[in-house]
Amino acid sequence: MISDELLTLLCCPETRQPLAAAPSELVAKLEAQRAAGKLINRAGQPLSEPITEGLLRADGAAFFPMSDGIPLLTPDDAVLLPPP
Repeated sequence: MISDELLTLLCCPETRQPLAAAPSELVAKLEAQRAAGKLINRAGQPLSEPITEGLLRADGAAFFPMSDGIPLLTPDDAVLLPPP
């Protein structure tokens, strides 16, 4: 996972809202959707890599997956989440 120092520097590339480590429950839910072929990113592409960690935007509306410990922080990489 990303160090706390680095995490304080990262923000959503679109809204500039802070990012936080995604809760494990959300990661597990998204991985189940990905494994079932039902998870797409904002660009409309299915996610192919397993989701083991990621960052959640402060408003909870976007999840940014990580690949090999590196956050994918382009707007198209975001997985848009439904409102709670």
